[in-house]
Amino acid sequence: MDAERLHVVFDTLLAAYGPQHWWPAQSAFEVMVGAVLTQNTAWTNVERALLRLAARVPLEAQAILDLPLEALAQALQPSGYFNVKAQRLRAFCDAFIAEGGLERLGALETGELRRRLLAIRGVGPETADDMLLYAFGRPVFVVDAYTRRVFTRLDLLAGDEGYETIRAAFESALGPDAPLYNEYHALIVRHGKDLCRTKPRCMDCCLRLQCPRAGTGRSGFSPTAAVGRATRSRSD
Repeated sequence: MDAERLHVVFDTLLAAYGPQHWWPAQSAFEVMVGAVLTQNTAWTNVERALLRLAARVPLEAQAILDLPLEALAQALQPSGYFNVKAQRLRAFCDAFIAEGGLERLGALETGELRRRLLAIRGVGPETADDMLLYAFGRPVFVVDAYTRRVFTRLDLLAGDEGYETIRAAFESALGPDAPLYNEYHALIVRHGKDLCRTKPRCMDCCLRLQCPRAGTGRSGFSPTAAVGRATRSRSD
């Protein structure tokens, strides 16, 4: 991965969109709840689900566990797959309490913390890395479908790499910098949602002069192939 090009892309996106102020949440625990709920849905749907949940109980692990499963699922309905997500959120809250909560989890070394998060039912690499970066401030780069799409079109990825390969490539090129990862991931999501869509809006793209595929009609990205590789996708 070309570190200089990565920094140029970041600078270009930041100049175009400005700081994104991610993750939108009132607490680290709310970040983690949002990371569970945002699997396979748009963030606007997660926000609606969080508001419905917060109207019923405090956004705390034990309060969520005390809510009957059916009532929890109803609260999460806007996020989609709400019955599955209710079970996954309960599993996460159980593990969160069993591990001693935010303070004890936060005391763990990053690798060990990641292993424990990944051991929780329904928490895959992208969800775990969202938590590590945005709830715990750890320098772990989050990879999602937008990352694959944007950087495949820029010829910085082949497009068929595994999640861990891409994460390691970004981290090696950029160095351990949590604030940079935080802003970079947020900008990638913004760019993927606004312009670098499945059908890209190349003429409006701030990266068009850096993109070999801009205006060629060749996306260089296969959404179908990426489904099995991405752990979560956000809608265009």
